[in-house]
Amino acid sequence: MGIPHRLLGEDERLVLVLRRHVKTLFVPFVVFVVVVAVAVTLAFVTPGGGSQPWVWGLIGIVSSAIVLKWAVWPFLVWRHRLHIVTTRRLILRSGVFNRQGHDMPLSRLNDVSFQHTFWERILGCGTLVVESAGERGQLTLTDIPKVELVQRTLYRLSDEVRGRRGPDQVDEDLAERLDEEFDEEYQGPQGRREDDATT
Repeated sequence: MGIPHRLLGEDERLVLVLRRHVKTLFVPFVVFVVVVAVAVTLAFVTPGGGSQPWVWGLIGIVSSAIVLKWAVWPFLVWRHRLHIVTTRRLILRSGVFNRQGHDMPLSRLNDVSFQHTFWERILGCGTLVVESAGERGQLTLTDIPKVELVQRTLYRLSDEVRGRRGPDQVDEDLAERLDEEFDEEYQGPQGRREDDATT
């Protein structure tokens, strides 16, 4: 997923890399389809549209502006907003041009809770609320895929960090569960180890 290894400390292992659930792209997709359909319809229905290039140009400019603002930009924002779980930290990175980041050590994690509506439960996503002992206190992450599994993973890793001895490692049972539950885009640590071994 293009995560630079320089983000990781010595002996720190990558566990999960998540983006917000793809349901957040539903409205931008609908906007794109509607704008393209309307633009094509107007181009062919407008009297003399085919013989007057300025009509095509005007339709193209307006359509492009709408698509860029309400379809392409939301996609770029979604693409560049990452939630990364390592054996030591919860790392947040966002921003298309200007980057923003926040790291939460798992050793400071006090509580992790989740909530999801009926429809979010069907789609397999929800809101994750992470509380830490730091200054910021509470962190709310929306549209997290497989939110229940992510919650349990954070709890388990934070417990391991507090009792950790030696190099960081991911419990084998947890690694298997993550690889079974997440697809290739949200690949768990076992699959990532296999990929590293082949490269």
